[in-house]
Amino acid sequence: MAVIRGNLRKLVAALATPVRYRLPLGDRLVPLNDCLGRRFRLSFSGRINCIACGREIRKSYQQGYCFPCVRRLAACDLCMVKPELCHYDAGTCREPAWGREHCLRDHVVYLANTSGLKVGITRLAQVPTRWLDQGACQALPIFRAATRLLAGRLEVILKQEVSDRTDWRRMLRGEPPPLDLPAAAKRLLAFRAGELAALAGAGLAPLSGEVPVTIVYPVRRYPEKVRSYNLDRERQIDDQLLGIKGQYLIFAGGVLPVRKYAGYFVEVAIN
Repeated sequence: MAVIRGNLRKLVAALATPVRYRLPLGDRLVPLNDCLGRRFRLSFSGRINCIACGREIRKSYQQGYCFPCVRRLAACDLCMVKPELCHYDAGTCREPAWGREHCLRDHVVYLANTSGLKVGITRLAQVPTRWLDQGACQALPIFRAATRLLAGRLEVILKQEVSDRTDWRRMLRGEPPPLDLPAAAKRLLAFRAGELAALAGAGLAPLSGEVPVTIVYPVRRYPEKVRSYNLDRERQIDDQLLGIKGQYLIFAGGVLPVRKYAGYFVEVAIN
């Protein structure tokens, strides 16, 4: 039985059939697909380190940061979850160099089937990683935008018709019914044609001829009722690993949202 120790980070996923997952622990990447069906013990030591500055903290914020880093870093700004509020052009970005690298890059506006139909945006360089992180079973790019702000404004228009959120419990209970994403995109764009025409111009281009991506996850069995493990209260998981989807490990007795516990120092043993 191998025992590995280190600070957790978000799962690393690669598009394959099924998706290939690795669990980062410190400087190690632990392959997970071959661990399905095996006993998986994860013990939290009580120590947390900020994933940005590395200092030891008692509580983490925004999936792994200390409070000073949340106040300081552009990656923790509100515009990261509400891209239509991007304020780089106003000259008030917390880290202009970071903003140029992450916000002034081509973005994709897409439809996905996670717990149902949703709209979302991501940097072009993050396709298909963003879809895998969300647990999407299907995805279809529908627009390409030159900046995060432009993509965010387009998303605001489209989410008047389609949710931009995933019901994580529903997503973890099984595969959603397949959707005709090209047909859904056609209907959606027709509903908001006037607003889309007003937004059209330099930097925004509709994508035609894109083929929906179908994604299969390594899951042996989905839970009938979704219970989430809480490392702050339970400190140890000793359970059978039954699947991996999105950023969740699915066990016989519950699920673990790995990204939520980024920076937690843990010990993992797999039988």
